[in-house]
Amino acid sequence: MGIKVAVAGAKGRMGTQVVRGVLEHKRMALVAGFDPRGVGEELAPGLKIASPAHMEEIFKAVTPDVFVDFTNAAAAVENIKIATRHKVKLVVGTTGFSAQQFAEIEDAVKGKVPALISPNFSIGVNVFWRLVAEAAQQLRAYQYHMEIIEMHHALKKDAPSGTAVKAAELIAQYTGVEGGGRPAFVYGRKGITGERTDAEIGIHAVRAGDIVGEHTVLYVGKGERLEIIHRAQSREAFAQGALKAIEWISMKERSGIYSMDDMMKELEQG
Repeated sequence: MGIKVAVAGAKGRMGTQVVRGVLEHKRMALVAGFDPRGVGEELAPGLKIASPAHMEEIFKAVTPDVFVDFTNAAAAVENIKIATRHKVKLVVGTTGFSAQQFAEIEDAVKGKVPALISPNFSIGVNVFWRLVAEAAQQLRAYQYHMEIIEMHHALKKDAPSGTAVKAAELIAQYTGVEGGGRPAFVYGRKGITGERTDAEIGIHAVRAGDIVGEHTVLYVGKGERLEIIHRAQSREAFAQGALKAIEWISMKERSGIYSMDDMMKELEQG
């Protein structure tokens, strides 16, 4: 049967792509799909969308190897707790977790299962993050101002995107504040804000139409500007990365939280 996969958020934009990818994959089998929308709809011959309320009993019946979650922060925390109780490995692409929610996830995963958690499964975005960090490190001594602009479709619920926040965190590692500390994240600007200081990183969110995802990091110095841009043309880029993550995490035995960067570095080493 190959890797047995269960997917939460099976009717969502990303969940739909992952479900399709699993069904087409020669070494995977879709054994469960959950979503409060479309309960009873057929995902595959003999397999219908189930309510998340029945997740516990379904996990007992189908014993998935990997559970994939693309839902919302509150739902994902509870789903992850159920999966870890059943020793099911995790691939989580849900974003918008609070510090408290992520602490609950860490506690649920610790000592139980390996989990690959990422705000973005695109291979290109993960290379983008590396470039963002490298540029920040190279330019930190030259007083460049660094700003992030992210654009997504009108239906996206959280802002800024997890991808933008991670880019800001990476930049902050290399752009300290005089006297110590880290730059402040400024989420858009309005009114009489005064002059921009060197101790801030601006993060700006656009929500419009059907934009899949675009992230731009600006490094602005006197007389010049460097831009690093990633544009997603379709959600297939994210789905393909998620499928690779499913394969990779299914082979892991050591419990703990892994990143896409962990996976890519290991695969790069052969």
